[in-house]
Amino acid sequence: MRTLCSSTLIGEFFVIGFAGLVAMKNPDLSMGTVWTVSGIAMGLCVVLCGFLKRPGALVVGWALQVGLFASGFVVGTMFFLGLVFGGLWWASIHFGRKVDEAKARNAAQAA
Repeated sequence: MRTLCSSTLIGEFFVIGFAGLVAMKNPDLSMGTVWTVSGIAMGLCVVLCGFLKRPGALVVGWALQVGLFASGFVVGTMFFLGLVFGGLWWASIHFGRKVDEAKARNAAQAA
């Protein structure tokens, strides 16, 4: 599960960075505000990759997905990308757990 979730988070890292570039064109937002919010979200993606085995990490990941979707109010395309990455996050957790269970069964049978 950790590998799949980490891959999703790294993909989000780049999407958030590119969304920050698009958001800079909004005259109502300052460059400092855009990069503070984008930088925190990008940093959270990277840090969360290392904490995926800890309790609560998946909840923080879901919160990040909600934030990514909500960023669509600033950059409209992010509504769509938020849904896509929310689906990828769900699939990473769902299928990652199945892979982990299969690995555990195979290890138990080999022992």
